[in-house]
Amino acid sequence: MKLPSSLSFATSISAGLLAALLSQGASAQTAGTPAAKTTAAAAAPATPSAAASAPAASPARQALVDRLLSLWHVEDVAVVMVQRPAVNAMEQARVVLQGRVSAEKRDRTLKDISSDVQTYVDEATPIAKANAQKLVAPTVGPMLLESFDDNELRQIIALLESPVKKKFEKLVPVMEKTLGEKVASESAAAINPKLQTMTQAVGLKLRAASIAP
Repeated sequence: MKLPSSLSFATSISAGLLAALLSQGASAQTAGTPAAKTTAAAAAPATPSAAASAPAASPARQALVDRLLSLWHVEDVAVVMVQRPAVNAMEQARVVLQGRVSAEKRDRTLKDISSDVQTYVDEATPIAKANAQKLVAPTVGPMLLESFDDNELRQIIALLESPVKKKFEKLVPVMEKTLGEKVASESAAAINPKLQTMTQAVGLKLRAASIAP
């Protein structure tokens, strides 16, 4: 399964929607009060419509922002948001099955579950990535324009284009893997018994909870 290494994407959306609905309800109750009108007037500059009315950047300055965004790939955060619940689903499935079924049945069930999880990832990832690519310029672009002058934008671009940075980033996974293997080798004797004790304790409590009325 091609999953990357917590709240689910759907949960995050639901929480955001709930917050928006609660906010609308509170606004409807207080909209007629002087305090509400004063607060709304003070907050008006921060609204999307106010931001949209800000002066447009010069073509040269906008080109700097566009170049920065093309190098940064900040839209990848949407991919992580979508794929995180898939990883969580597999982890939770392993916990539930651990010690409750035979190893053969556990592996067979996890393989079946991984097929469903991979289907979700394959279908949801392009949707999130396409929306992120559509939204990144109008969402992040104005923030960059407001926060950095032209010289600072050029410095960030130079950093992102740096061959040394690219060389370092290429080596990072190798270094992390090597360190992880060393830590695992040195720590296994001390940690594995604790991990087994924890896993067994969780499994017993899960079984007890599923049997008890």
